[in-house]
Amino acid sequence: MPAMADCASEPPLADSYYALLRLVEDGHDDHEGVGGRHEYACTKVTTMAPWDEVITQPAAVSECKLPMIDVGCLTAAGAGGQQAANAEERAACASAIAAAAADWGFFQVVNHGVGQELLEAMRREQARLFRLPFEAKANAGLLNDSYRWGTPTATSLRQLSWSEAFHVPLAGISGKGCNYGELTTLRDVTREVADAMSKLARTLARVLAESLLGHSAGERFPEGCDDTTCFLRLNRYPPCPFSPDADAFGLVPHTDSDFLTVLCQDHVGGLQLMKGSRWVAVKPIPGALIVNIGDLFQAWSNNRYRSVEHRVMTNATTERYSVAYFLCPSYDSPIGTCREPSIYRAFTFGEYRRRVQEDVKKTGKKIGLRNFLVCDDRYAQVQ
Repeated sequence: MPAMADCASEPPLADSYYALLRLVEDGHDDHEGVGGRHEYACTKVTTMAPWDEVITQPAAVSECKLPMIDVGCLTAAGAGGQQAANAEERAACASAIAAAAADWGFFQVVNHGVGQELLEAMRREQARLFRLPFEAKANAGLLNDSYRWGTPTATSLRQLSWSEAFHVPLAGISGKGCNYGELTTLRDVTREVADAMSKLARTLARVLAESLLGHSAGERFPEGCDDTTCFLRLNRYPPCPFSPDADAFGLVPHTDSDFLTVLCQDHVGGLQLMKGSRWVAVKPIPGALIVNIGDLFQAWSNNRYRSVEHRVMTNATTERYSVAYFLCPSYDSPIGTCREPSIYRAFTFGEYRRRVQEDVKKTGKKIGLRNFLVCDDRYAQVQ
């Protein structure tokens, strides 16, 4: 049994677990979900719950080495005498980024312009934030009232995310109406992290667009993305007292519904992605950030770049923290395509988000881009 954090600070994830377990045992599957509203109780689990009775034991997961790319030539201002060399270095870097986006859908970057001291300060601020009492996190309207925990739509244990988060719109981070409570230093640190990650994400997105359509296209890409549409998500994954050998998800398998995600994970690990038909684990690398392609970039690139399914596994004894930046357009933005004929029919980001939410509510899972295909055969050929 892992040592629990301060009882008053923990979200009632164990309540969700037992409610879902009862649904399984009673044979219920009404897609109503059990999360979102709970009478809070800090449950101390003294026996191992019977995960193996409801979930198949997973196969062993091997550790992978994601492509590691030094993007210093993209993030640092070049000196005049080095322009020719920088152009050559930049071309090689862009080629490596495009290749990783096409083959893996994930890659790691170093010399990315987001300072290590800043990321360490963010980690300390997150720890202070998540140690607040659960009632304060859930009901005090902190960070634009953006707190969430578990999976409100879950109807089975496989759909439960053992985590809590603040999912904050960038415009709200520095807005006058954003409530930071007594965490007076959180605002500045969060704003700095958001600004630095935003700059990196936009740089990488432009490079990826240029690789397909040339420099002029990259200068305009992605349109419709600004502080009112992009998000910073502060994640915490509490220790999970249930069987660590079962599919206990910190974050359930999913793809990201954006153009691009930039992730800073701590040393604990737990991130896994689908490579081929197998799950592989991503080893945390000090100083590196993880970048992954989202659904919108896959659609825009006509499946040249891959939005890959990924998940976070729980840890039985140690909490895990991460920060994710999501590069998203406005809801009325048409996603478009880099070239015709398109594999996907025309759609806006708002239409895509609504369809994802409808599918999750009806079926318990995201269907995503397949809903917008012109022809399923084209999709199958690139998977």
